[in-house]
Amino acid sequence: MPLAVGEIVDLPAPVAQHAIKVLRLQGGDALTLFNGTGGEYAGRVAGIERARASVEIVDWLDRERESPLSITLVQALQAGEKMDLTIQKSVELGVRRIVPVFSRRSVLRLAGERARRRLEHWRGVVAAACEQCGRNRLPEVAVPENLEDWLNRKRDAVALRVMLAPSAARSLAQLPVPPVGGSVELLIGAEGGLTPAETELAARGGFLPVRLGPRILRTETAGLAALAAIQYLWGDLKEETTDV
Repeated sequence: MPLAVGEIVDLPAPVAQHAIKVLRLQGGDALTLFNGTGGEYAGRVAGIERARASVEIVDWLDRERESPLSITLVQALQAGEKMDLTIQKSVELGVRRIVPVFSRRSVLRLAGERARRRLEHWRGVVAAACEQCGRNRLPEVAVPENLEDWLNRKRDAVALRVMLAPSAARSLAQLPVPPVGGSVELLIGAEGGLTPAETELAARGGFLPVRLGPRILRTETAGLAALAAIQYLWGDLKEETTDV
């Protein structure tokens, strides 16, 4: 929703409920608001009435918490709560875009109204994760589609494209460093992994197979471990030091 200094706004119902029942905020308490497009607003609680909370916006803060590396996670649909976990933690790890795809071994299948509701749910997971980790830009969650359809479309030629493969000859650290302001696309399979045909199609599309150590990781672990490693190698998890 639009925000401006000097305005008094009502918090959306879920946010108000969290502020009142979980954070136990009261009149006059300070809080930070964001609308997903960057920057933050300093505010204070103007009033609380049952499940309703209003906030006075007192200042604009030009703060940026995005990684300099744009990462797209192409995640084959996972069953149960695994997809929620992957989306939540990938947002915390700084992913810029999430593309849910149907792979041949995906257990979860979505269509029609069920797919629309799940997409809205995932976008809610993204917003809640941003609130928790302090990001003020909402990562995109794309409409789910077939992996082969996604791979067959023309993509950004300058992106470093990576997929995990236990038998790969190289590790992430042996790949070329993305250029400053560059991007990475990370492909992760479902519970049963990618099929040989999907792996071959991805390789033809420029995806480089890499390994993450000697162990085979579950789908809900693989993507998050790879994201953390990518951010450490080329993103913003590796702190700069002045020691020589």
